[in-house]
Amino acid sequence: MAQREKIAVTGASGLVGRELVPTLRRNGYEVLRLVRRAPSADDEVRWDPGDGTIDTEGLQGVTGAIHLAGDNVASGRWTAAKKARIRDSRVVGTELLASALAEVSPKPRVLVSASASGYYGARGDEALDETAAQGSGFLASVCGEWEAATSAARDAGIRVVHARIGVVLASGGGALAKMKMPFLLGVGGRIGDGSQYMSWITLEDLVSALVFALERNDIEGPVNCVSPTPVTNADFTATLGRVLKRPTVLPVPKFALRLGLGPDMANEMLIGGARVIPASLHAHGFRWEHTTLEPALRSLL
Repeated sequence: MAQREKIAVTGASGLVGRELVPTLRRNGYEVLRLVRRAPSADDEVRWDPGDGTIDTEGLQGVTGAIHLAGDNVASGRWTAAKKARIRDSRVVGTELLASALAEVSPKPRVLVSASASGYYGARGDEALDETAAQGSGFLASVCGEWEAATSAARDAGIRVVHARIGVVLASGGGALAKMKMPFLLGVGGRIGDGSQYMSWITLEDLVSALVFALERNDIEGPVNCVSPTPVTNADFTATLGRVLKRPTVLPVPKFALRLGLGPDMANEMLIGGARVIPASLHAHGFRWEHTTLEPALRSLL
């Protein structure tokens, strides 16, 4: 790389961001982290989506951005206030960043903006590539608004990628960390009949896919960031139990989840499912490190 490119990253302190930032630096990029507090290092720039402020001057010279920030959808019941935080942290923050990038001169060449496989809603065993229609439900609605919020960047001629991220499997946090303890205690089990699909990706492959989308000028629009082999909840449960050498005989009743989490959160996060296919990554020659579940879980655990 003749001249080091500067990449702005939001959500740098999150599960994905903590892996992404050092990967970008190893690949020769200069990284600028957007933070919500007063900057304490040369590689930090302040922004605050809550009050609509961002240091546009500090973004001068960036050639691209990877936008990961957003309230954790899996922490706490989906009260009206929680739903508002989930939506606003994504839509308002994305609008703010996209507008700021549109003002930078010279303009960045690319914005890779996180979205989620929740865009498709609960769709049974229908195979869903990037051409599939938006689904219904709260998460699908948020994802649609989230992606639309990048319009200022796209209108300014910046290449925009919507990374529709599936369930991220990581050794140090995320969904797998939450599931591991019940399974180790022998009380892990399928949810309902276990027929709902789970579209997963390892953290390592997700970071590689984000960098791939950043670097490939021929990738634009939605990109399903999932493994090529989605599995049913029953298959995932059996595989995780086998890897951890624990029984998985106790199914979790759907009514108990709806009672404990509330119907919307239970239905959209756990009971519903989507069989998401990474057609764009396939077409552009992306190579996964982990394509099947059991070797991936054994590597992580």
